[in-house]
Amino acid sequence: MTFRDGTLVDWRPWGEEAFAAADRAGLPVLCALTAPWCTWCARMDEETYSAPTVAARVGEDFVPVRVDVDRHPRVRDRYNMGGFPSTVFLTPAGEVLSGATYLGPEGMRQVLESVRRTWEEEGADAGRVPRALDDGRPPGGEVTDAVESHMTAQVAAAFDAEFGGWGTDAKFPLARTVEYALKRDRDRGTRTLEAIRTHLYDTYDGGFYRFAETREWGEPHREKLTDENAALVRAFASGYLYTGEEPYRETAAGAVGYLTTTAWTGEAFAASQAGGEYFLLEPADREGADPPHVDETLLADRNGLAAEALFRFAAVSDDDDGAARYAERALETVLDRLVTDGRVAHFDGEDSETGLLVDHARLLAGLTAAAQVTGPDGWLEPARAVADDAIDRLQEPATVHGGGDGSTDPVGEQGGDHDGETGAERAVGDGNTLGGAFLDGPPAGPGLLARPLRPIDTNAEMADALVDLWALTGAARYREAARDALAAFAGAHDRMGVEVAGYAAACARVREPLVVRTPPSGTALHRAALRLPDHEKVVVPGERADAVVVRDGETSEPAATPEELQDLVPRTR
Repeated sequence: MTFRDGTLVDWRPWGEEAFAAADRAGLPVLCALTAPWCTWCARMDEETYSAPTVAARVGEDFVPVRVDVDRHPRVRDRYNMGGFPSTVFLTPAGEVLSGATYLGPEGMRQVLESVRRTWEEEGADAGRVPRALDDGRPPGGEVTDAVESHMTAQVAAAFDAEFGGWGTDAKFPLARTVEYALKRDRDRGTRTLEAIRTHLYDTYDGGFYRFAETREWGEPHREKLTDENAALVRAFASGYLYTGEEPYRETAAGAVGYLTTTAWTGEAFAASQAGGEYFLLEPADREGADPPHVDETLLADRNGLAAEALFRFAAVSDDDDGAARYAERALETVLDRLVTDGRVAHFDGEDSETGLLVDHARLLAGLTAAAQVTGPDGWLEPARAVADDAIDRLQEPATVHGGGDGSTDPVGEQGGDHDGETGAERAVGDGNTLGGAFLDGPPAGPGLLARPLRPIDTNAEMADALVDLWALTGAARYREAARDALAAFAGAHDRMGVEVAGYAAACARVREPLVVRTPPSGTALHRAALRLPDHEKVVVPGERADAVVVRDGETSEPAATPEELQDLVPRTR
């Protein structure tokens, strides 16, 4: 019998019932982590799970569970074996027995036999908990300029001077690292943008491929994921912001074109497009060929990230194609379908998890970008609800030692309420907070979902968005929560590599934020503020007639013209 996914395996969905069934039967779980965009996942379905002997052994000796990792990011982060497909064998309690990525039929038969013997000999005692889930809190510390200094040195030391980018094997775009370098190490940032544009950008259909197999950026994996395309739109828009070089704007515009056509569902952004031989065809041959499948699942995190990227592109360009309108429509759709009283559902479906950090962080980033580019009306109320829900549910209590004056720091001439609610009155400038990280989601669920993860990259994204919200509202709790989230990891800053450069950038922003307060959106001074050459600034449109620059509470003389405003923010190196 062939089942709905085209294989011979009778898969169960991820959930409590699958693990309960394994427990009742005394069998291990075979968990197949797949993704709609993954060509090797489709190949394993066709070659391995459609082999009668493999399917029979799976059905007899295991409880098979299939997981879409885009829809279940917490499962992905706990059980990923280094790529997709991931083939993971679990105890009925969710602990890991063994795992691999792609397995052909013969390799799978051998692994099935090996795991079966292990289970018969050792049972659940053979299970283990991945280290990231068993280490407790990360090492906290002070958020100082040492974090940024270390990361800047890492960006230089790990750079591939011959081919661009970072690393000596496979090359990933590392969009946040590129942006970090654009501000602090311009040449290495632009050389990496050139490599990405040359090797990963699809000049015919637009959009970026996922990564390259080799150090020279060869053998690209040609899937197109909305979140990665959004991150690179942001990076190329930042490249244009700093250099004024038209090719960077054109590349960003091409990726925006891809997101607003192929990846546009009519109401929001799709999740991904699969790879395939189509992308190897010459342009003339693509005309008559069917493009790969587009997964139109409405994912909150990817739509938030895409909206933020399109607003950032609109801010630095003339936006003739209406990128900001697409971004607004996507945010409206997410707010309407996926958000209830500030709680965000991951996707539009009955089995969606709710209240995940990645959804709150990225949707918040999209909402604060909208407030900066189009004005605060309609965006700040849902932004505050989304932020408050995450802080109240997902942030661990901050550990504070020593003294400190417990002071807060309004953003010079800021409006808003400076609320500093109970439980959030953490000292902003005393250096004594060891931090409270955000958990990746509610610590509950089947398998290892009850064990919390504290992802540094998503904590950094949340902190970035909270700094924006603090500047836009004047509510001290948001900057304080951002500082606490970053402080939770600061004790390990000297061991961090370039992959988490976004963390160092967020630390710099929370320490010394740059806020530009302007007249209403659409005015000449507001547009000039958006184009100031610092992608880490926050622009706050208001009702004033002039513009001022606020650096950590120090307010500049007012600027009456775009030229005067430009003089207040010197160009970075």
